[in-house]
Amino acid sequence: MKFSLLTDYYLRNRSRRRNLMLLLRVVGLFAVGVGVYSVLFHWIMGYEGREYSAFTGVYWSLTVMSTLGFGDITFTSDVGRAFSMVVLVSGTTFMLIILPFTFIQFFWAPWMEAQQAARTPREVRVGTRGHVILTQYDAITAALIPRLAQRHTPYVVLVSDLQAAIALNDDGVEVVVGDLDDPESYRRLRIEDAALVAATGSDTINTHVAYTVRGVDDRVDIVATADDGASVDILELAGCTRIIELGNALGQSLARRVDAPDARAHVIGEFDQLVIAEAVPWPELVGRTLQDIGLRRELGISVVGTWDRGRFETARPQARIGEHTVLVMAGTAEQMTRFDAEFAPGRVSEAPVVIIGSGRVGRAVARGLSQRGVDYRIVERDASAVGDGAKCVLGNAADLEVLERAGIMESSSVAITTSDDDMNVYLAIYLRSLRPDIQIVARANLERNIHTLHRAGTNFVMSYASMGANTILNVLERSSTLMIAEGLDVFRRNIPQDLVGKTIADSGIRARTGCTVVSLETNGETQIPPDPRIPLPEGAAMVLIGTVEAEERFLALYVDS
Repeated sequence: MKFSLLTDYYLRNRSRRRNLMLLLRVVGLFAVGVGVYSVLFHWIMGYEGREYSAFTGVYWSLTVMSTLGFGDITFTSDVGRAFSMVVLVSGTTFMLIILPFTFIQFFWAPWMEAQQAARTPREVRVGTRGHVILTQYDAITAALIPRLAQRHTPYVVLVSDLQAAIALNDDGVEVVVGDLDDPESYRRLRIEDAALVAATGSDTINTHVAYTVRGVDDRVDIVATADDGASVDILELAGCTRIIELGNALGQSLARRVDAPDARAHVIGEFDQLVIAEAVPWPELVGRTLQDIGLRRELGISVVGTWDRGRFETARPQARIGEHTVLVMAGTAEQMTRFDAEFAPGRVSEAPVVIIGSGRVGRAVARGLSQRGVDYRIVERDASAVGDGAKCVLGNAADLEVLERAGIMESSSVAITTSDDDMNVYLAIYLRSLRPDIQIVARANLERNIHTLHRAGTNFVMSYASMGANTILNVLERSSTLMIAEGLDVFRRNIPQDLVGKTIADSGIRARTGCTVVSLETNGETQIPPDPRIPLPEGAAMVLIGTVEAEERFLALYVDS
């Protein structure tokens, strides 16, 4: 560490300068005390008829004050012994209590802090290019960073608080210390060489960040989250190239996961011409294998996997359909319509879907259900949080009477949308015990709570953090990765050179990675489903579906090879 950095740390801060001066005064007081005791030592020794050198007085004072007391020099008179006791007590207080604690608080601790501060970067490394600048370390960026590392994309988090930066740096997060509203911070981050700036703070902070960045560089892409729909226009004026309304996107996604009362198959995502849908098989299909049903053979639909209470399994021809199995299918809209006509005759429960929570996500779920013509009831404790015209039942969602008024005993689905993961787990356990057969979809804010929510009884969980991370990644890669469920993505990749000329059947993609090829795009034409016997052409692209782990295996085997 450079000595100049440490001296600057002390001398440029008024509080630290004051503490340093206080420490020097304490040391000076200690030196004065030793001098006074030395003088008194010689005076009392003269009284007893003995004489010592000046240095001996200092030596005796220090040995007594430090409680070492070698005993080679002692007083014989009561006056001398009383003086020795005073020196001993004052020395114990001063040398063992006041001085050490003062030293630690005003010098040692700031010194260690200065060392940590000196090793916390103030700028990105020379030669860094194509990096992502994150202006906040939160749930979204915490989910994004591992995805960037998987793709070997450099990143840096701009942190204004030194202690927070030190803590993140110790945890292995790439940080740079700087103020979000200081143009110089972005110059030190080499904004001209950056690929993307991701602002995930509040709407006002994101606006200030975007406006500051645009004052330094007018080329870099800026992605910002927006909590309020009214902020979108302002963020665009500030210079953002992409605004993400995560609350609305998450609510719409949850709405697509809710079992509709008018069909067994419902669309949960669209990827250009490709439609991803889920279906609860007709009871007569329970116990049969996927090979027996022959959806690909009869309808051209690919069954890419199955859900069973939150657990996704890649489809195998011999896999049997159970009582709680949900099929995940890929095909065209026309193929899904044919599936409904053959396997989903009639209607199921007409009872409204119950939505718990009327925040941004809950209201977005209600809008999504309304667009599908599905009735709903929102359960909300706070009357002021309910929008005009909302179909709402006021009360505590943990109160059975309130839930019964909302129709929980007749409803086929319930969406838990509160922003409190603890509350969501609590409600999931309660609802599952109340209605073992009901479909429960829930929101998770932190990725680490997804597994807990599944264990609590939810059928599907969508993470706020994961959705935000995937959206930012899509902007970065100029691609479309569709998160159709937590941990399950649809993504497009150019055909790797290692697979050119091989057929899908011979490539072993599903066996080696767990990903399923659901469509091929060649010369502007899309083949759904792709013929597994045709060699994969060079320059074409394929769309795959798989879990996050399967996608990582695919990237490791083919993209990074």
